[in-house]
Amino acid sequence: MTTFTGWIVRDTAEGRRARFEELDHGMLDDLDTTIRVHYSSVNYKDALALHGKPGVIRRYPLIPGIDVTGEILDSRHPRWQRGDLVTLDGAGLGEELHGGLATHAVVHGDDLVRVPEPFTPAYAAAIGTAGFTAALSLLALERHGLTPAAGPVLVTGAGGGVGSIALALLAGSGYEPVAATGRPESLGDRLTALGASSVLDRAELEGGGKPLARQRWAGVIDAVGGTVLAGALSGLHHSGIASTCGLAASAEYPGNVLPFILRGISLLGIDSVRTPVERREAAWQRLARDLDPDLLDAVTHTIPLAEAQDAAAEVLAGRGTGRIVVDTKTD
Repeated sequence: MTTFTGWIVRDTAEGRRARFEELDHGMLDDLDTTIRVHYSSVNYKDALALHGKPGVIRRYPLIPGIDVTGEILDSRHPRWQRGDLVTLDGAGLGEELHGGLATHAVVHGDDLVRVPEPFTPAYAAAIGTAGFTAALSLLALERHGLTPAAGPVLVTGAGGGVGSIALALLAGSGYEPVAATGRPESLGDRLTALGASSVLDRAELEGGGKPLARQRWAGVIDAVGGTVLAGALSGLHHSGIASTCGLAASAEYPGNVLPFILRGISLLGIDSVRTPVERREAAWQRLARDLDPDLLDAVTHTIPLAEAQDAAAEVLAGRGTGRIVVDTKTD
């Protein structure tokens, strides 16, 4: 097979444009492992790329898609052989390297993780970068001393991909998760079903209150940034720990140092792109241990590859919730 189908973003005289096309295998990167993609997903980065927005793609033309789950067709890497089911999130896909929104991908075998039981490839794709990042966040908090006995853990952006899976993973790990969302009325029942002990209107966090609010939670998993992050930090217990991995609200941090120097809190940054393989494996093993795969059905919407750009428009408009899985086998 010399051609395959997929999305490709080009920098044209009229601006950056994404099109669904028949592509030539010769354009793929010269890496050691070729995958028949079964599933990808639409994340915020993918939505930006599919609509020509800056800040994600670093070379043109490029196949977008920061997630890949599928079957190895060929590999020169000693860890892998034909037929292995693998998954990969980040690692430059859809940014510097051709990504997963296509029926075939070529990747670095060093970065791959075997799809662990009890997950199917479809469940692994539903987890994707969002769930992988949620697991990295929880592991980082625990490396800095967080335990279920310490108290509740706040999850901001709880209706999104990272937040939804963070709630389920925290609950499965024995924590008491508190969900913060801008849509408590419409999403409250779903967030409670995922494991949230209570649901908080994010307006309580972004109202520009005192830098030292009432101490309410031992940890925070933040995917929002901006005033929401500042409000979350103001409510941490003494010696509490927060992680931040996103900027859905803002890349700015309008807070101050008082929670850090008067309560001794810590803020940890989470990067899911350049993650060493040891931490990739640890994150996926934690997901396999403590995340109930049946809960993923409630937060996952599956679409064919050809509809990825339309789904991306919903994400950019702020109407997306949970996870959008792209089934490349239907095209």
